[in-house]
Amino acid sequence: MLTSLTDLCFSPIQVAEIKSLPKSMNETNHSRVTEFVLLGLSSSRELQPFLFLTFSLLYLAILLGNFLIIVTVTSDSRLHTPMYFLLANLSFIDVCVASFATPKMIADFLVERKTISFDACLAQMFFVHLFTGSEMVLLVSMAYDRYVAICKPLHYMTIMSRRVCVVLVLISWFVGFIHTTSQLAFTVNLPFCGPNKVDSFFCDLPLVTKLACIDTYVVSLLIVADSGFLSLSSFLLLVVSYTVILVTVRNRSSASMAKARSTLTAHITVVTLFFGPCIFIYVWPFSSYSVDKVLAVFYTIFTPILNPVIYTLRNKEVKAAMSKLKSRYLKPSQVSVVIRNVLFLETK
Repeated sequence: MLTSLTDLCFSPIQVAEIKSLPKSMNETNHSRVTEFVLLGLSSSRELQPFLFLTFSLLYLAILLGNFLIIVTVTSDSRLHTPMYFLLANLSFIDVCVASFATPKMIADFLVERKTISFDACLAQMFFVHLFTGSEMVLLVSMAYDRYVAICKPLHYMTIMSRRVCVVLVLISWFVGFIHTTSQLAFTVNLPFCGPNKVDSFFCDLPLVTKLACIDTYVVSLLIVADSGFLSLSSFLLLVVSYTVILVTVRNRSSASMAKARSTLTAHITVVTLFFGPCIFIYVWPFSSYSVDKVLAVFYTIFTPILNPVIYTLRNKEVKAAMSKLKSRYLKPSQVSVVIRNVLFLETK
């Protein structure tokens, strides 16, 4: 009986190992994860309609509130200042933060099996770090704007020129892009061939890396170090900036300083609401998944909806501009004409 060349050159054990290689490779290719299952906020089917209605209304409020600020700042020449330019850009980023995962989450409330493709999952991880990283740097830019306005008022318009404001916004997007690219570099080549259930309503990087087929302890540390560095450095810069500003405001007792205190209160509130959940999730990564879900909802839903409320309710200039905008485009006579035309069309 003839033997093969393989049997002649290798021992029986080596032959068995060589013959098993194609089979194991095929099994790996066939078992590669092509989609992830999102467990969502709750597994209760009875809660799904309630959650669908609640988050649909919240998302609609986010869009209306933030776009209202953008339109108000753009249309009113009195608000064409560095502070409101940065505020309009913050509103735009808030819309982006709320939109990368919320529409998918709302749609998933209507289906029993919540799945997301591998590529879409990577896209969600890319955009969440792009938008949140950009917002962190933009909040630092807004703190710098308030520092110049209060501590160096005579040089404010010279320092915070239009060109400087545009550069600050571009820097925030650039830092966000570098941050998210470095985060995905740790993840994009990880092998996913087993579990595919993500215990959240979107693909969050720490949760997805835990599903890889290899030990991801070092990768998780690098992810935490990257996010922690950006979060803590931005937060410390904000703390230092606002401390200097508050000391300056305290030493001056004038009517203009009272306005500065009101503005500062709004800024500090927004910073606390945004950085609190981010730092807790990424700098303290050993918290329970249920806590992470609540905090993820907070910085993707509630922070974007609270920003317009905080900045408008405490700002007389923005409220006056919105009233002017309302009187210009929503006059009672115009509204009645529109309603009459709609009713006339329905009766035809």
